[in-house]
Amino acid sequence: MAKRKKQDFQLSGPIHLAAVDWENFDHRASIAASLVQGVGVKERDRQDHRLDSNALAPPWWEFFKFQLFLVLNDKNDQSVFACIYKLQHNHRSHPSAPNYVVAFRGTIKKPDTIFQDLKLDIQATFNRLEKSSRFRLGMKAVEDIVAEAGAENVWLAGHSLGSAIALLIGRNMVKRGFLLQTYLFNPPYISLPLELIKNKKFKFAVRYAKSHITARIATVSGRRPETIPGSPEDPFTVLSKWIPNLFVNPSDPVCCEYIGYFEHVQHMVMAGAGEIGSFAARNSILSVILDMFGKNSETFHHIPSAHVIKNRSPSENLKEAHGIHQWLRLNQLFLQHKLYKL
Repeated sequence: MAKRKKQDFQLSGPIHLAAVDWENFDHRASIAASLVQGVGVKERDRQDHRLDSNALAPPWWEFFKFQLFLVLNDKNDQSVFACIYKLQHNHRSHPSAPNYVVAFRGTIKKPDTIFQDLKLDIQATFNRLEKSSRFRLGMKAVEDIVAEAGAENVWLAGHSLGSAIALLIGRNMVKRGFLLQTYLFNPPYISLPLELIKNKKFKFAVRYAKSHITARIATVSGRRPETIPGSPEDPFTVLSKWIPNLFVNPSDPVCCEYIGYFEHVQHMVMAGAGEIGSFAARNSILSVILDMFGKNSETFHHIPSAHVIKNRSPSENLKEAHGIHQWLRLNQLFLQHKLYKL
């Protein structure tokens, strides 16, 4: 019953947004979260055989005057993993409103999806998502929509595993010269969640040592930046133009390390070790080791710029801290915003 309640828009959705202010960041973010939730509910409708008037998914986009433009299904299990929404023409009255939103759901722990979703979770852990059919289908769909509508009219959004796919697509679009407005809810950071360590001095010491170890291993393995850091050709510099919105919960071990990732580089600069911090920000120990074994592996979750939104409101449990529902009513949360540009 509780699960069905979360799928019912009238019971769990941001119904307070009957009049949308597109200039309001909280409104835009809550709408993006609702559209992501719509993808997950549509897949649950499919698994539970809820059709037509019994389907719970449509209100998650129709309430905000979006139409379901395209559904993306996984080739392996036929599950719905992404939806493309189109804002109805007569509601595109504000420049901050998108024409299209491409949204990716997170992992669903149900029989029809659990095997393929967990397989992709593992691929994300080893920076292999680019090899997945979901990434390829999503990438092609985004390219087509951007070609039709223009990058300024397209949003990317995702939760958890869906955030990882959206982040990877966003990175690739930047390399093609397109900067998409992006909303990533609980994006996975592939590392030990050091942010959960309560002692600040010990936490900094662990991160400081980790940065030195990463830089040392990378140097010994022969990994070098292809260009001078900060130069126009430097891949990290190219990515710095894109500022995705990262919604993280400090109590969520999946995403909380993004907080430490950005703050640590700043601490390293203050400690006089900015060069090591910058090099560590571009690499991970796992990616360096995979490179050493001939597995070229770009660290997809390492990005130089982001608008980080932290939910400082207490969470009852890990499930709540990682859930998409916390982001549906941002007006009820204690949030901290910070812009990072490494």
